Amino acid sequence: MGMSVKDSKLLALARMIGDWPGLTAGPPALLIEDSLVLLGHIGEAIRIVDVGSGGGLPGLPLKIVRPDLEVTLIESDQSKAAFLVQACAELGLAGVTIVAQRAEEAGQDRRHRETYDLAVARAVAPLPVLVELCLPLVKVGGRLLAQKTETEDVAAAQPAIELLGGELTGAFPAPSAARHGGTVVIVLKVRPTPAAYPRRPGVPARQPLR
Repeated sequence: MGMSVKDSKLLALARMIGDWPGLTAGPPALLIEDSLVLLGHIGEAIRIVDVGSGGGLPGLPLKIVRPDLEVTLIESDQSKAAFLVQACAELGLAGVTIVAQRAEEAGQDRRHRETYDLAVARAVAPLPVLVELCLPLVKVGGRLLAQKTETEDVAAAQPAIELLGGELTGAFPAPSAARHGGTVVIVLKVRPTPAAYPRRPGVPARQPLR
């Protein structure tokens, strides 16, 4: 799958990402293809949150291919959030919400906390940090899909996963033209996240849970 779908909206998104300064460090078409490796893991999830969305990856490609999804894009960088608003308008995408704030703040906001069926993230942070940013947003019974590479030390995140109410399902191969050693780390939310998490903005990155 990926750009081979030849969806005009995927092609338009790639063009828009390429035209907007500072969104990605790689060819947009390949990054969109890489985002679409998550399609086989979505299952019955409908409400999806993309944490650290940047140029809308992976959330917007998933929305384009699966219009039934309700997608929330969390992006604190104001320029990138502005791009997301413009891209959704130009592509005519309904059912997309852009949240221009830190994931730590959204995770403590009752409008978002433990609300989503699925959290997705691509190239945001090391896994111990990422789970603190994402799992508070996922409802019990929901999942986190973290796009990583085969070099990621998944075991290092195990204490954080358990503390935040998660259970590691596994790391599954998900190669693409952009990441030949790509994997998807899947975490099931089995218990509510303790109220103290996520911690204040910046703290998860400075002091990862261990």
